[in-house]
Parts: sequence; C-alpha cells; structure tokens
Amino acid sequence: MATTSAISTIGQALLALLEKACPRPEFDGATFSLYQAKDFQHPMAEGISLFLYRVTPSTTRRNVAPPPAPPGFRYRPPLPLDLYYLLTPWAPSATRQHLLLAWAMRTLEDTPTLAPGFLNHYGPPGTFRTDESITTVLEPLSLQDSFNLWEIVSPALQVCATFAVRLVQIDSTVEDPQGARVQTRVARVGEVQGA
Repeated sequence: MATTSAISTIGQALLALLEKACPRPEFDGATFSLYQAKDFQHPMAEGISLFLYRVTPSTTRRNVAPPPAPPGFRYRPPLPLDLYYLLTPWAPSATRQHLLLAWAMRTLEDTPTLAPGFLNHYGPPGTFRTDESITTVLEPLSLQDSFNLWEIVSPALQVCATFAVRLVQIDSTVEDPQGARVQTRVARVGEVQGA
C-alpha cells in the first residue's frame, strides 16, 4: 500500500527503467518523458513518451484490508487502482519508431515487476512499503478505442503500445474509529414465554 505520491512515482520509475535500459549508441539522442495531452501537439524528436490516459478502480481486488497501524489506531481501507499508459515511440523515420517500440515493449515485458526499492528512488521516501511492488502487463486497446484516444490527443495516429500497472493500493490517512473492546458479556437466562 502506497501514499498518494504513488501514481507520480510510478510514471517516473517506468521512464527511468526505459532510460537506463536504452541501447547506446543506437539511440544516443533518445529522450524519455511523461506526456500530457497537449504535449502530443509538439512531440519530441526521438525517444519514448508515456501518457497516463486512464485510472480505474481495480477489478481484481476490491476488498483490501487496511494496513497495519499502531495499537489503538485503524485507517480506512486502501484504494486499489489500475493505471493505463500509452507508450509512444518518436523518431524521424518509421523504421526508428518501430525499433524503439519493439525495444521498449521487450524491456517492459522482461521487467514486469518493479520492487519498492527501485520505485522509492523516484518519489518521496516511503512512498511504497518494503513488502509491495507493482506489475506491468501489456493491455491492448481495441482499434476503435485507439482511434478515439488519438483523436483526443493528436491530429495524427501514431504507432504505440498500451499497458497497465495493476493493483496500486493508495493508503488512507483517515482514521476508522473502532468501538472499545468487549470486556464482559452478561447472559440472562429466563423462562420462555408463550410456549
């Protein structure tokens, strides 16, 4: 379970993973950047962009127990989310775009799990607990959904890949009050009336 910095940290960590694995000198000029919709109007010359286009409640796990808390405290359950990214290669030629895309997809497939030590390096300390990690999985869009997405962000459809980061659990800081512990029970036994 993570703090509210998790989404930002994940984006930075994914870019760092790709940048560190980038084959040099083949792609010496490649840059790696998180994109907003407006960035697609004037894209980079060569490199990889990541665009977080959708965040949904996780469908794989909804009833997550609250994390351990100090004695006498309890917090509301974490919010389980799935994050959906558009990975787009940018290059002066289609051939270089395809090479960048294949390399980036292979890198994500080869490193599907990112550990908290790696993730916490790209966000505020303690964003992820030592016992949690994230998992990436390729998640293709239908052709129609792809057209719809590109219609929003760019005037021209680009070669791209979509993937999901599964089950990011955002901790709550809102205390969930508990009643006092039961100390004694009193059982009253009497006659059954109306028998």
